[in-house]
Amino acid sequence: MSAITRRGALGLGATAATAFAAGAAGAAPADPIALASTWDFGKAANEAALARFKAGGSALDAVEAGARVPEADPTNHSVGYGGYPDRDGHVTLDAIIMDEDGRVGAVAALEDVVHAISVARLVMEKTPHTLLVGEGATRFALDQGMKRTALLTPEAEQAWREWLKTARYRPIANSENQLPGPPGSSRNHDTIGILARGLDGHLAAACTTSGMAFKMRGRVGDSPQAGAGLFLEKGVGAAASTGVGEEVTRIAGTARVVASMRAGLSPQAACEEAVRHIAKLRGAAIKGLQVGFLALGADGSVGAYALLPGFTYAVTRHSGAAEILPSASLFVA
Repeated sequence: MSAITRRGALGLGATAATAFAAGAAGAAPADPIALASTWDFGKAANEAALARFKAGGSALDAVEAGARVPEADPTNHSVGYGGYPDRDGHVTLDAIIMDEDGRVGAVAALEDVVHAISVARLVMEKTPHTLLVGEGATRFALDQGMKRTALLTPEAEQAWREWLKTARYRPIANSENQLPGPPGSSRNHDTIGILARGLDGHLAAACTTSGMAFKMRGRVGDSPQAGAGLFLEKGVGAAASTGVGEEVTRIAGTARVVASMRAGLSPQAACEEAVRHIAKLRGAAIKGLQVGFLALGADGSVGAYALLPGFTYAVTRHSGAAEILPSASLFVA
């Protein structure tokens, strides 16, 4: 199967993209989907995750490896090193990782450590807890041998100082795909949710972010919360969210998507149900805001849906064939 570029995928139109998401693209069973991740930049993360698979790693190893790619990129201003700070000038990171056996680890408001996803995995594997926050999370990471790193880069600091001149925050829909550079480039990516399925059918999932730029000190969005920004259930599937996290948290969005899949909906239909529920619940309050969901079924089928046009997602097969597809949306604009 040949790889499809983002331009080619966009040319398919919403109907064809939705058909692919529902698992109706005619993919050969011998080449199942390995990874699905949010946004154009997910393709690069998927490549690293697939390399880990091919080196003998587990699905959990794969999602960690994929998430570490944007975390280490100083030109990425919403994940890891180089992320935009909160309104007080502190870069704080949130991350979560989940395995299908019910294991979960997460960190929130982590400072001075680049790879929040690896700290989240240490929380899962080395503690009896599922979530560590703030100073305690940082202290734990350093105690586990993680390197202390100043996360505020000169470029991010300059942007913060410019923001201070007006101190106005307004979420911009699809900012993830509106950054400098072509889609998927080193300057064009943002918060990532990544879902993996091994050839043995084993599922794992991860999410990592530096959250809203110039957020209030102490703000934690949906990303590190199991059932909000990420959720996974053995035999059912996994889901990740993107966009304005507060809107996802209000409905326990990814838990809702997975529950709908458990009840028999396809990943596509489950994502649509969650988005429609947000729109019904919030009405005019969500005008102009973006929320999107991505889901991977236990059978390897994929679904995605968003409030507004512009949400994209990357799908990579075990052969290495990669596609970047546009999500269908509830509203036209």
